[in-house]
Amino acid sequence: MRHARAMTRLPGYHFFGYYGIQPWDVSEDRLLCLEVPFQDRPPGATDRATIVLVDCDTRKILSVAQTLAWNFQQGCMLHWLPRQSEIIYNDRIGDRFASVVLNVETRERRTLSRPISALSHDGRFGLSLNFARLHAKRPGYGYAGVPDPHAGQKHPTEDGVCALDLESGEVWLVVSLHDVFDMRGQGEEVRNAELWFNHTLFNTDGSRFVFLSRFAVGTGRKSAMFTSDLEGSDLRCLIDYGLISHFDWLDPETILAWANIKGLGDAFYLVRDGGNDIRKVGEGILTQDGHCSFSPDGRWILTDTYPGRDQARELMLFEWKKDNLHSLGKFHSDPALSGEIRCDLHPRWSRRGSRICFDSTHEGSRQLYVMDLQGI
Repeated sequence: MRHARAMTRLPGYHFFGYYGIQPWDVSEDRLLCLEVPFQDRPPGATDRATIVLVDCDTRKILSVAQTLAWNFQQGCMLHWLPRQSEIIYNDRIGDRFASVVLNVETRERRTLSRPISALSHDGRFGLSLNFARLHAKRPGYGYAGVPDPHAGQKHPTEDGVCALDLESGEVWLVVSLHDVFDMRGQGEEVRNAELWFNHTLFNTDGSRFVFLSRFAVGTGRKSAMFTSDLEGSDLRCLIDYGLISHFDWLDPETILAWANIKGLGDAFYLVRDGGNDIRKVGEGILTQDGHCSFSPDGRWILTDTYPGRDQARELMLFEWKKDNLHSLGKFHSDPALSGEIRCDLHPRWSRRGSRICFDSTHEGSRQLYVMDLQGI
């Protein structure tokens, strides 16, 4: 087991949130995360999280802002912008959700009219979802405090994935829930369901993005994977409704995703955007769903597992072209933290690919950890 260094400690509880987002600044000297006063219940409409910067050498913490729009799974969608000292995050301002661009040095800030769910790598464009609908349909991924204006509507034409131009502030609806229904809503199950969107992610050159369309089935859900350009003129369904979970882009045209493909079963698959090329990755080796992401050079897949009978989550590196698996360690998961307040590892790469960070409760409280990968 590789050594994992705790970057944060009590009395506060600390975490970054989702995987596939860059928590390190450009110099890799500082880490972004959230600090909260509790970990044993979902946040309510009046609960604030503090956005902090952690010095990677001294572990000194600097508070830079607070937010009312956060959850334990994805935080407040914290991102660094290309400028060294600027971040963007979600907040609730009055009766609406928004995103805030903040210079952590000067504390200058400006507000955009929509919250973000993803950011292009050049920092020019953001994607936005209806986080009020998410809060109702998928607890743990939306935010409390704002009602869904489309509540009760199955597939509204005015709700979906929006795009934001971070320079001009312009916002436009790219793909609506009704657009997706029109494309893949022929079955009775979909016709009678209230759809929602989740998990947006730009490809590596910012030309397209992927997202999931979902609906509830009993206590579970079904998902379909779609991609689109920023104009919404080239909407594609890559995997129809069934089981689809975590994913990452390898390059502008290829997505790695955990899914169930008819006749092939549950596995990680490489899926070609716009084609019928689907193939398994890590067959017989990566046998569990996990929060997967490619290293900056595309050589490694970093992923984790959910707790087994031993209540441990495993952290793994997979050299996918050689079927070479490295276990980085197992980390005890507090069984009292389950459902929407669970603490997934959500591992994330450093910018140079020499370190990773993750959230964990293996030392008794929710904290942020860093692991050095040199020598692998």
